[in-house]
Amino acid sequence: MRSDMIFTLAAMAALLAAGLYGYLGDEPFFLTLAAKAAIFALAGAGLNIALGYGGLVSLGHAAFFGIGGYAAGILASHARNYEPLMSWPVELAGTTSAPLIWIVAMLAAGLFSLPMGLLSLRTGGVYFIMITLAFAQMLYYFAVSWPAYGGEDGLSFYVRNELGGLSTMDPWSWFLICYAILAVALVFIAVLTRSRFGLALTMARENPLRLGNIGVAPRRVLLTAFVISAIVTGLAGALYADLNRFVSPSMLSWHMSGEIMVFVILGGVGRLGGPVAGACVFILLEQVLGGFTEYWQFLLGVALIVIVLMGSGGLAGLFERTGVRKAAAHG
Repeated sequence: MRSDMIFTLAAMAALLAAGLYGYLGDEPFFLTLAAKAAIFALAGAGLNIALGYGGLVSLGHAAFFGIGGYAAGILASHARNYEPLMSWPVELAGTTSAPLIWIVAMLAAGLFSLPMGLLSLRTGGVYFIMITLAFAQMLYYFAVSWPAYGGEDGLSFYVRNELGGLSTMDPWSWFLICYAILAVALVFIAVLTRSRFGLALTMARENPLRLGNIGVAPRRVLLTAFVISAIVTGLAGALYADLNRFVSPSMLSWHMSGEIMVFVILGGVGRLGGPVAGACVFILLEQVLGGFTEYWQFLLGVALIVIVLMGSGGLAGLFERTGVRKAAAHG
């Protein structure tokens, strides 16, 4: 537990240092990469609730990521064009307030995850994986055939959503916003997993029969975790849409689900700071290896295989084993 917290703090410190380097060196591109890493870490943290703590291997989290992105993009595009959004009683299209749009994105992702979770949790193993993937692909093809919001070409909006008096178009301010949201999410997840619900979630993963015998329905616990996971991932999608000022069906594709899973596996499944470390290393490798070859993903795959073969736990597990060896050497 203590090593997990140290690893999380170290990963967050490294991400903040990357942002500071971009700010002090006056490199907006570097700040954008740091903000992207924070957003991907948030998406990974969302998946980690289901995968790491609940044992639910989902290949459909791109659905929540994309729903969050499209919610932000659609509301922002209507607001920028001063167009009413259908005939809602509350004129959401008349505002570009980021907190309101984030709430809509989270609610949309959470509501979609309910039927998806209810159906998927009736199965298990590879069937669960395939059903979650099917839901995400269904949304992907819907977005492709949705000409009102760009269809296959996607939807652009030219100014980021507003947050109080902060200039969200300033790369440093936007990085700090994304970083702060990630930090709050990690604190929330830490409290959640150490609560009575977290203990029930662990038992639902390890021994669902025993959990049922003490009067707690394992499927209900897993569904709750799945919905919370979707909400966090949906928020990440809204931030990603604001970062790029663009949304497209690619946010809903199975490739995105795979990338989010890579962040978690690379950093450490079931480790609080795992998605942060995984997202940072992924972005770093993408930039470094991408400078050498357009087939950088092949080299990333090799690196991922090496890390997994070196032992379970990803980068977090490697960090823990290194710490144990140092402690033993000093002891």
